[in-house]
Amino acid sequence: QVQLVESGGGSVQDGGSVRLSCIASGYTFSSIYIAWFRQPPGKEREGVAAIYIRDGSTNYADSVKGRFTLSIDNAKNTVYLQMNSLKPEDTAMYYCAATPRIYGRPAFNALLAYMYSYWGHGTQVTVSS
Repeated sequence: QVQLVESGGGSVQDGGSVRLSCIASGYTFSSIYIAWFRQPPGKEREGVAAIYIRDGSTNYADSVKGRFTLSIDNAKNTVYLQMNSLKPEDTAMYYCAATPRIYGRPAFNALLAYMYSYWGHGTQVTVSS
């Protein structure tokens, strides 16, 4: 019923940039949260960035603040993650996720994976050193 499709991943040089796309379908795009998570090799999945579509408010992990930026294309039901100044430690499988509601305080909980109901299958980003 709800589908999320990520794209834009690939291999990039240290210091380079890439833009990931998350296309949502099968539900109303407005008034939901869209988030990006990543799972580096041998590590647990971690929250990267989240956006509340209704008002555009965002949350970013400390590790990506100032380098990654979320944006919305409402006409295409798409959220973009612009990733600049990439580092080898950014290498991971990146997942798009969606939920209609964040429980508790969104400022603290929007980057918690268990808050999200719907997930894409991921897109790999590899940053060479």
